[in-house]
Amino acid sequence: MADFTYDLDPVSFISAGAVGTPGQRTFYIQARGGRQLLSLVAEKEQVGALASAVEQLLDDLSEKNPLLGSSDDLLVANLTLQEPIEPVFRISQLGLGYDAERDMVILVAQGLPEEEGEDAPTARFVASRQQMRAMAQFAARVVAAGRPICGNCGQPMNAEGHFCPQRNGHGPIPVQ
Repeated sequence: MADFTYDLDPVSFISAGAVGTPGQRTFYIQARGGRQLLSLVAEKEQVGALASAVEQLLDDLSEKNPLLGSSDDLLVANLTLQEPIEPVFRISQLGLGYDAERDMVILVAQGLPEEEGEDAPTARFVASRQQMRAMAQFAARVVAAGRPICGNCGQPMNAEGHFCPQRNGHGPIPVQ
């Protein structure tokens, strides 16, 4: 088994959220294990992809083994990020797995080494299927709560409007 810089097994809390206003948000994946609260900086796309991957993994598990039961009995918990939000590293890669013996989902995050020759920091979060389903659904809502997307060019629109290249120089599109 690999050694992890941070190993929260099991977590009592796991979430993915954002701080800031749409267009200027910073995204985090955060977990608590015992007294340790760990916050990792993530990209919006990473959080969205994680939410989708968790949903797919849990759906596949339920399909392959109906005896696992449904994880539709979501934990009703406050999944907003907990203070203090002090990131320990920026995520470069995420991995997702499942421990069938323990019926736990494993999320592994890897950062970039701070200096050449150093090992990259890593974090492992071990959570129940219910915790991960709740985190994925919350994360998907956080990602979707960003700026509206222009229907012409697919780019995000700011509150003051949007210069759309598809309008061929005919001025900005007002946000509705």
